[in-house]
Amino acid sequence: QVQLVESGGGLVQAGGSLRLACAASGRPFRELGVGWFRQGPGQAREFVAAISRSGDENYAGSVKGRFTISRDNTKKIVFLQMNSLKPEYTAVYYCAADSAGSSRCYLGYYDFWGQGTQVTVSS
Repeated sequence: QVQLVESGGGLVQAGGSLRLACAASGRPFRELGVGWFRQGPGQAREFVAAISRSGDENYAGSVKGRFTISRDNTKKIVFLQMNSLKPEYTAVYYCAADSAGSSRCYLGYYDFWGQGTQVTVSS
């Protein structure tokens, strides 16, 4: 089992930045791939970014160049640095763990999920 807890969400103006954190506990963290997904009001959950156990990064096209994912295996945390935020990025952001250690974009590959953190970007 893996427990995931997100933090760092909040209210920010358009153009601003936030850094989300996903803290993990349970099975060895370095074995896991970790992804970030988001779900806006009335929308399906969608892929944002992921990092594999070897550090390979994968981004959705809509956030490439704006968001950066990173991991600290010692502290068992994955970060999502979000810059140049837009109002359409308003959503609940979830982190998820892939036991296979990949950075895939399909949410069905992820075995464990956090509760989410709200990000609101005002115009």
